[in-house]
Amino acid sequence: MIGKIAVLGGGSWATAIAKMLLEQTDEIWWYLRRDDRISDFKRLGHNPAYLTSVHFDVSRIHFSSDINEVVSNCHTLVFVTPSPYLKGHLKKLKCRLRDNFIVTAIKGIVPDENLICSEYFHQIYNVPDENLAVIGGPSHAEEVALNRLTYLTIGCADVQKAEEFASHLGSSEYVKTKVSQDVIGIEYASVLKNVYSIASGICHGLKYGDNFQAVLMANAAQEMQRFLQTVYPMADRNIIDSVYTGDLLVTGYSNFSRNRVFGTMIGQGYSVKSAQLEMEMIAEGYFGTKCMKDINRHLHVNMPILDAVYNILYERISPSIEIKLLSEAFR
Repeated sequence: MIGKIAVLGGGSWATAIAKMLLEQTDEIWWYLRRDDRISDFKRLGHNPAYLTSVHFDVSRIHFSSDINEVVSNCHTLVFVTPSPYLKGHLKKLKCRLRDNFIVTAIKGIVPDENLICSEYFHQIYNVPDENLAVIGGPSHAEEVALNRLTYLTIGCADVQKAEEFASHLGSSEYVKTKVSQDVIGIEYASVLKNVYSIASGICHGLKYGDNFQAVLMANAAQEMQRFLQTVYPMADRNIIDSVYTGDLLVTGYSNFSRNRVFGTMIGQGYSVKSAQLEMEMIAEGYFGTKCMKDINRHLHVNMPILDAVYNILYERISPSIEIKLLSEAFR
């Protein structure tokens, strides 16, 4: 049973998910950290900071800056906070989560823990696997805002729960959903595609053309498959499914991709800090690159693209040198 649904997070993707939910659900709860944002939202009828073109009937939204109030009133919790901030929000919790249905739409890894979010909820908060779900793309919040056709995959060990939650997202003309049991694969793929999107942006900033971008994305898909089959082998996983390769392609090519924009700035000569300051939004792939590098130190998967992005972002190796070396390894 899905019960009352809460969205936790106030960014673009959180706003897009709230939009989809309210098209199929009478009301939702919405946790926003700042009371001034809640006041502005109620007054304006839209998120004052993200996707401002999307207007909401605020009478159908229970806003709260108290995470405990939201969790205690709702059964289904959709977490859409940036991964670096997840631990900080959860530290405020006084109620347990194990009986809630947890849906993570966070496309990142919990820093310091080096855990994908579903594993973090499972290990730290004892949420059973059947109560954990993920939302996979390909999906840009900006296109959801424009009612452009979007395909989502809901991953959960309990297929019935996945299908029930999917019905709350995908009954409109522009949202199509399917379900999967590959929770871990979907989550890791969503982290890796952000890393590869940064690589794509770096190459774009360095003036590499479409021919090379296609080779880069093909190699990224192979690299992703190698990692997924090592960390969580599945005989029936098809890497060309939309939730894997589709999400990889849209994040690597689209101008809506903040990770690609971030990578482009790095390729053009920006420092990491200056690119982050100018963007004013979090590029999850920056944090994901370090986490994935740390995870792979124990797995030893051949991941030359991840290594190249890590060297550029964290070892300060010249992008032009690193990408040239990477290009010579491609065929």
